[in-house]
Amino acid sequence: MRTFILTKISIILLFVNYSCQGLGEHPVPNVAVSVQINIMLPSYSNLQSVGGYAYVNGGVKGLVIYRRSIDEFVCYDRMSTAEGGYDCTPLEVDQDNFLFLNDQCSDAVYSLLDGTVISGNAVYGLRNYQTNFDGFSILYISN
Repeated sequence: MRTFILTKISIILLFVNYSCQGLGEHPVPNVAVSVQINIMLPSYSNLQSVGGYAYVNGGVKGLVIYRRSIDEFVCYDRMSTAEGGYDCTPLEVDQDNFLFLNDQCSDAVYSLLDGTVISGNAVYGLRNYQTNFDGFSILYISN
């Protein structure tokens, strides 16, 4: 009986291990991020209205912040998850459609709304960071 139980546990552990391997490790390194910005400053004036975005120092290749609603912001690392992303220039907001982030090296395109891959050879979505807005002027970004 004991052998039967151990065999079942081993099979379950193998299944869990296999399913957790999934895609592998996220290509954007997990670096500490702790940023505080005042959106009332002129350099962040785009963030004062819904639909605005701004670039901020931090993360691996810099951060891009997008204001989704009155009290909701999203923040992503500007490093592409496509192959060679570490050696490429930071992602940039598309000038024709501000809801897209473009990778100039691989032609991958990401959604600024949720960080998912829109097109290209990237498998992973963007690395996102937590945002906390005080409701007036200060936005905190961390992981």
